[in-house]
Amino acid sequence: MKSVIVIPARYGATRFPGKSLARIEGRPMIQWVWEAACRSRLTEQVIVATDDERIADTAAKFGADVVMTKKSHRSGTDRMAEVADKVTAHLYVNVQGDEPMLSPAAVDDLIRGMMESPRVPIGTLAHRIESEEEWRSPEVVKVVCNRHQEALYFSRSPLPFQRAFDAKAKLLRHVGIYAFRARALATFVSLRPSPLELAESLEQLRALEHGMAIQVIETKYRCLGVDTPADLARVAAALLEQAKPARKTRKRKKT
Repeated sequence: MKSVIVIPARYGATRFPGKSLARIEGRPMIQWVWEAACRSRLTEQVIVATDDERIADTAAKFGADVVMTKKSHRSGTDRMAEVADKVTAHLYVNVQGDEPMLSPAAVDDLIRGMMESPRVPIGTLAHRIESEEEWRSPEVVKVVCNRHQEALYFSRSPLPFQRAFDAKAKLLRHVGIYAFRARALATFVSLRPSPLELAESLEQLRALEHGMAIQVIETKYRCLGVDTPADLARVAAALLEQAKPARKTRKRKKT
């Protein structure tokens, strides 16, 4: 089964224009994402999908496959669907272009889960919620599942409702990485935005409202995305901290 990772990237982000090209340790953020995606063991190809020549030129210089897409797309999923019209695969994985700390192992867990559940059209990831603040935050998307680990609902509200937060309960935070089978992707983008999708501003609810199952695979990966310049500073600091053990090891080898 051929799997392709697509990294949608646009220049005109509302809160942080040009963030795909923002520098972290001397490299553009999109390169960090691409390099992490390339470390997936279950993916045959990683593609940067963009409507901006600046991003396309930068990505081509560091060696990425690039597909130019329309500027009219409303979402990264629509952009990925255009890639699917040009690049044939069985499975398309949508990785956000603003997650430079992407875990290749988490992506592989998602792909493996889709391989093991051949009838499921869409897959995604979620991890355990660890704090009441995280559970109550509207910036955190929560998901509840049925006994088969298929999504019942996603919401920005605390989900499921509890009179008092229980850290021992299985509360899940959605991780915005998706895997679509080719036919499911084509079907999904042909559908109009649905009422619940518009109410919650969550694209995945369109699939649920139209009866498309979404497999939820639990992961320990906790994404740290970049929406603002302040987020970029936090991610840069986290990457520096992450690199310290490797640098110490290299120094020992030299001596």
